Amino acid sequence: MKIIDEIMEAKGKRKLHMTLIDPASQAPEKAGNIAREAGLAGSDYIMIGGSTSVSSEMVDSTALQIRKQSGLKTILFPGSSEMISRNADAIFFMSLLNSRNTKFLIGYQVASSRFVKKLGIETISMGYIVFEPGMTVGKVGEANLVGRDDTSLAASYAAAAELLGMSLVYLEAGSGAPQHIPPDTIRAVKKEACIPVIVGGGIRTPEAARSVSDAGADIVVTGTVAEKAASVVESLSPIVEAVKGIAKR
Repeated sequence: MKIIDEIMEAKGKRKLHMTLIDPASQAPEKAGNIAREAGLAGSDYIMIGGSTSVSSEMVDSTALQIRKQSGLKTILFPGSSEMISRNADAIFFMSLLNSRNTKFLIGYQVASSRFVKKLGIETISMGYIVFEPGMTVGKVGEANLVGRDDTSLAASYAAAAELLGMSLVYLEAGSGAPQHIPPDTIRAVKKEACIPVIVGGGIRTPEAARSVSDAGADIVVTGTVAEKAASVVESLSPIVEAVKGIAKR
């Protein structure tokens, strides 16, 4: 079954968690180990990518190690047209909807489109929206940041993504953000959008994860927690349990 079909099947029935691994943050072998432990913690998928450009060789090596060490399916989350690998299961073919620079809206997509088709990996169209404070991705992506509490603009972007035929909408506060996107903003997007809603950035505790999940996020993404943990299983398990509404043992 395709990943997008699995996501759609889960929508409204159960929450999903994705672990984001940046190839630039550690060696491929360590990335594979993080993915393996994330699977043991209950994470559903591994996202491979980040806001800074890395070589295609590094992405390839990281994706291969994750595939070797983890049973989880992998999704590329590219910051540029170079961050593509045949060793992944799927790619978020996304547009940064609130970027001032057309290369993030459509340029990188045009540059990589035929290559992605030749690879034959699953493509999942996604509208990507960056919120204050935005962090590195907001700066690199030259985003007109959406205000944290601007529920109207957030909902309008989500509606646009849906009407443009995108399969998912991703609300991003930025990796390492001091706070996650407020629940009221997530609720406003969820009320407007019929497509699955992904939320990431600033989610480091079970309480934060539960707040985002309860507000309506279909998929919750965490990255820094796993990459910096001494024990990925111990650090990530409570967060995954909070996302999925699993009672503490």
